[in-house]
Amino acid sequence: MIPYQAHRLSVNGIDLCVQVAGPQDGRPVWLLHGFPECWYSWREQVGPLVAAGYRVFVPQMRGYGASSAPQAVEAYDLLTLCADIQAAMDAFGHRQVCMVGHDWGAVVAWYLALLEPQRIQALVTLSVPFAGRAKRPAIEVMREVFADRFNYILYFQEPGVAEAELDADIDASLRLFMGDAGALLQPRPSDARLFDGVQIPEVLPPWCSEQDFQVYRQTFAEHGFRGALNWYRNFERNWQRSEFLSGAKVQQPTLFLIGDRDPVGVLEAHTLKRMPDSVPHLEQHLLADCGHWIQSEQAPEVNRLLLDFLQRAYA
Repeated sequence: MIPYQAHRLSVNGIDLCVQVAGPQDGRPVWLLHGFPECWYSWREQVGPLVAAGYRVFVPQMRGYGASSAPQAVEAYDLLTLCADIQAAMDAFGHRQVCMVGHDWGAVVAWYLALLEPQRIQALVTLSVPFAGRAKRPAIEVMREVFADRFNYILYFQEPGVAEAELDADIDASLRLFMGDAGALLQPRPSDARLFDGVQIPEVLPPWCSEQDFQVYRQTFAEHGFRGALNWYRNFERNWQRSEFLSGAKVQQPTLFLIGDRDPVGVLEAHTLKRMPDSVPHLEQHLLADCGHWIQSEQAPEVNRLLLDFLQRAYA
């Protein structure tokens, strides 16, 4: 059992809860979770990192669990989310770190690497690639491509709609996301709801025990899904606020991992091809028989690749 120290920081106008483990003198490694997860989604990585001598910092991101969950949509734009972690690094006195992120946590990690080229010495991202600031907001493209069919990101856009459906049965919602994520992409009418025509898995995936599931469930028990969904409602604001980063490249040594069955690989195929142009010091790995929840589904392989990369890029 890894002994964690729970910290509640007052940073950037919110309370941010951060779980910390590992030796006091260990080099800092930050682990940023995505949607709809929690700090506990890194449970398989913390032990090996601590055993290797690193000090691990795992925040419960804004909108999740015991961290603050402001109601306003604009409280979740990307630069604000980055500022949460920047202020937390300040609070811990971090001058050099490795930043690791999965899903939305990967998006935050990519932009932190651009914003903090000196402090972030090495970068690891899982599932979500990066190819620089787009020429226009991604949500505009989605509205064009999915004008006549369902898209879960478009469904998330209207405040109050998706959270009403998800909050009504947190267990079913989490089981849906933890199951075959590709089911969310099956063809449906544009006016469908998230659960329409989708079979909710009755059995948890092999990587999530009932005890693990209780932690995920508790994450959404107090605030519901609104804060987490608000991350999706800032595509235009993110694009507008990031104009000063147009053309910027991620110069840090970077490890990128994605599963061969991750639907993001299909949705972001063009981004994956272009990524080396924006990330010149990039190492990529495609994990076999692996979906979107990569650090849980293929924990031993993720840990092997992560520790090997850290030894080389963050010694």
